[in-house]
Order: sequence, then structure tokens, then C-alpha cells
Amino acid sequence: MAKNNTVFIGLGSNVGNRIGYLASAINEISKVNDCTIEAISSLYESLPFGKSDQNNFINAVIKISTSINHLTLLTQLKEIEKKLGRIKRERWGPREIDIDILFFNDLIFSNEIISLPHKGVIYRDFVLVPLCEIQPDLIHPVFNKSICDFIIDLKVKNIINKFSNSLLTEKKIS
Repeated sequence: MAKNNTVFIGLGSNVGNRIGYLASAINEISKVNDCTIEAISSLYESLPFGKSDQNNFINAVIKISTSINHLTLLTQLKEIEKKLGRIKRERWGPREIDIDILFFNDLIFSNEIISLPHKGVIYRDFVLVPLCEIQPDLIHPVFNKSICDFIIDLKVKNIINKFSNSLLTEKKIS
């Protein structure tokens, strides 16, 4: 089957072994039937977004290719969150692992479960910066504007540190 879908996925964690959770999520995504990891951004330590009284996050973005559709992929990603021990808490609260589809080709889609592109992308430097790092020519299909251009307009910056993605191979969940 041809892997004709290009997908960008956001990863975040602020509970426990944050880098370990990201590494495990990437490993699990690579095992999803017909998904190939194409690129992994650097890791970014970020102040919490939306609810400030919690630990800092580690965030990254990955690019995958797949032939499965967006709804099937979403189901698979939510299963990975459960497998890795994500506990549902309050909105924007702490999380062991958060896995979000950011872009699925140039698809514009919304239902009660998912909006594509992800509605929050353009407001979050911890998503925009790693996206721009791995795909600087990515154009937002709703705004017809470069992802990198959104970074300039941001009023709030959450990123406080950057780490090499080589840390992902050094960390495991204990």
C-alpha cells in the first residue's frame, strides 16, 4: 500500500519521565501498521499552556507517512496514550503523554472528536517551532500562510529550552 499521507504529530509530557514518555510514544507510533517515521524534531522544554500551576512540558513534533486515514490514525494514537498510562485529568492539566495530529496532508476537517489542522497550532510556539524545524516550507491550509511565519506574530512564548532529539534514544520509562 502506498504511504501517500503526510502527517505531523505533536507530542508532549509533563509527568514523570517526560523524555521517556516521548521516546515510548515515538516507538509505539513506529509500530502502527503502515506508519513510517520520517522526521523527529528537537525536544523543547516549555512552560505550561492554559494552566500554569504544573510542571514544565517536554514537546516535540514528528512527521510520519502512512496510508491509513485520519480517523483510524487518531484511534491508534489515543490507544497509544492509554497504553503508556495517560490519566485523563482536567483540560490543559498534567499529562503523562499527549499525542495530537497537527496536520494531515492539507486536509481541513472537523467533527466532534477532531479538528484538522489542529486549532491550537498557530498559538503555540512549542508546536510551531518544532514544525518549522522539520518542515520549514509547510503551509497552513486554512490561512495559506507558512507555519514559520506564525512564530513571528506570537505574543506569548512558552519555550524555555531546546535539547537534541538524541536524548530520545538515551531515555526509557523506568
